[in-house]
Amino acid sequence: MSKIVTKIQDGSAPRSAARVGIGGPVGSGKTALIERLIPALGACGIESAVVTNDLVTKEDAKRLQSSGLISPDRVMAVEAGACPHTIIREDPTLNIAAADELARKFPQADVIFIESGGDNLASTFSLDLVDYWMFVIDTGAGDDIPRKKGPGIVRSDLLVINKIDLAPHVGANLELMKREAREVRSGRPMVLTNCRDNIGIDDLVGKLRHDVLFVGA
Repeated sequence: MSKIVTKIQDGSAPRSAARVGIGGPVGSGKTALIERLIPALGACGIESAVVTNDLVTKEDAKRLQSSGLISPDRVMAVEAGACPHTIIREDPTLNIAAADELARKFPQADVIFIESGGDNLASTFSLDLVDYWMFVIDTGAGDDIPRKKGPGIVRSDLLVINKIDLAPHVGANLELMKREAREVRSGRPMVLTNCRDNIGIDDLVGKLRHDVLFVGA
């Protein structure tokens, strides 16, 4: 298990924002998930900030900054310039610096999401960078993804199977995906989501509140 920052709620010591990694292949819905999480957490009084990672652009950061869901200065972009998982696993220095800057600027923040650039199933997060990480896959990529057993699928603290609404339209067997994901994850948790219709977001918020922020479900 990853280390988790204990949140001090009584004001007796400075708070430290929990750092939550979000990884997954291109198009799996990582940014859309963040767009749903920000207001859902905000409704619970939980403040967010975001670090995005892209290859040589700042597209995901610009999308969030213009979304109206979060103050633009609470979003920072990191350009990987190479394989995206290099800067979330081998040398996360750039991401650590960005998260540290957000934590200094917004000491009241409860969680800092660190969104990896889209990558393959091999991406994992350094535990020097995050306290907890989730891995996002989607039904549109095929129902055989869980049994391929990539590190993100097997080792992440939470697996998110996204775009469940697309399963019948692309011939994906959602029940098979769920069953095989449970098998390869050996009991680690999983949440099913449809960001377009806001399905599963409450379950995801509940997991973050309970497992990361320790404020109950």
